[in-house]
Amino acid sequence: MTIKLQVGDVAPPFSLPDAHGNQVSLADFTGRRVLLYFYPEADTPLCTTQACDFRDNFARLRADGLEVIGISPDAPDKLAAFATRHELPFTLLGDPAHEAMPSYGTWGEKNMYGKIVMGTIRTTIVVGADGRVELAAYRVKTKGHVDWVRGKLGLVD
Repeated sequence: MTIKLQVGDVAPPFSLPDAHGNQVSLADFTGRRVLLYFYPEADTPLCTTQACDFRDNFARLRADGLEVIGISPDAPDKLAAFATRHELPFTLLGDPAHEAMPSYGTWGEKNMYGKIVMGTIRTTIVVGADGRVELAAYRVKTKGHVDWVRGKLGLVD
């Protein structure tokens, strides 16, 4: 059974490579709110839609006090190409060995075209400045997701 984080849980620590191969840890963001979004694969249609929604709303999210980090099982070189191609201004981290995803409940069984496979469960987790989960949304939709997240957090323009 896959673990699912709940509001109030302490966010599990992680250290993963970014698009440039540098290690980035959740601890690097201590004292700041972090929006972690987990997605299956860079440059696939739904993942690109989701990333571009975060890109297009990046200024709003930053004004809301949120750091944005995308996490997928992709290698740094693929993340770098994805970030460049779509002008993504936020941090992308790779978890090809599935080191962090299981502790966030984002690696597990999914149904793809009627077949059960292991993969990344599209998820958004907001970690508060205190290191505790403020929002945990699993199997999220990509279209209009940023507005949905902001609404759940009670953020208004």
